[in-house]
Amino acid sequence: MTITPAKLTRLAGFAALIAGLLYMFVQIIHPHEDVTQVVTTAWTVTHILTLLMAVFLVVGITGIYLRQVQEMGLLGFIGYLLFATWSLVVMSWTFVEAFVLPELADEAPRYVNDGLALFTGGEVGGSLGALTAVNPISGVTYMFGALIFGIALYRAGVLARWAALLLASGTFAALATAVLPHSLDRLAAFPVGVALVGLGYSLIRDQRAPESVSTLAFAGAR
Repeated sequence: MTITPAKLTRLAGFAALIAGLLYMFVQIIHPHEDVTQVVTTAWTVTHILTLLMAVFLVVGITGIYLRQVQEMGLLGFIGYLLFATWSLVVMSWTFVEAFVLPELADEAPRYVNDGLALFTGGEVGGSLGALTAVNPISGVTYMFGALIFGIALYRAGVLARWAALLLASGTFAALATAVLPHSLDRLAAFPVGVALVGLGYSLIRDQRAPESVSTLAFAGAR
């Protein structure tokens, strides 16, 4: 099989699409953040899927950015760096949630509950050191990354503009999590998930178009 830029870009489109689907799916199946749930199979499966989502997202938005790097300019570069940073933070913390916290659940349940409280808004009773920075960094890079990247995508006009607009506006849904009960704030992730699916599908179609034109031109030449 010959590896071409068009094929790699199309794979990035599939990666973005899968990331969007996984992002929405894990919100539906995510167990309650409690030390008793950390040791369950459902917890491990959910966080492995979240880890895969973050990996696919980095690949997907990298392909989306490189497809229109000139059109997106400096604004797009800043948005890409922030959004990719959020993906890497999610990847790192999710690894801890999937493989480290279950091992500590029996020996250090208070530490595990404090770690979970970082994202649930609960009270952190002990010292978590540098881990306390995870939630603020995640929040800032997510909101500003999706907003700026979405605006740059919309201005570039290469891929589906409705998806770019939804990605940017999805950050306002994230702001609603400050007033929503934690059981409902996961719904705020759905606009961004749908936007990633739309951008991924648009990128796949974008890479098919040149091949169709080339095929028709070749057929006409014969």
